[in-house]
Amino acid sequence: MVIETFSEGRLALVGERFRANGRMMPPGVSYVASWMAEDGTRCFQIMEAGTRELLDAWIRNWDDLVDFEVTEVLTSTDYWARDQARG
Repeated sequence: MVIETFSEGRLALVGERFRANGRMMPPGVSYVASWMAEDGTRCFQIMEAGTRELLDAWIRNWDDLVDFEVTEVLTSTDYWARDQARG
């Protein structure tokens, strides 16, 4: 899960870059879904990446305009299956 926080005045710049260049994701990174906070200050995204390094390459395309928090997550089903396998 990626939480993007937009500094004051930066959201318009993010929108301009997105309209001009798209998500700017390297191969191996996929966008799944996103939700915006009602006030437009944050975006909550589900992204998939083969490695953290690939995700970091995508982040570098935006980190001049956006602050990022990344938390690796699993679906509940995958979490409990892994937990059960550990015994």
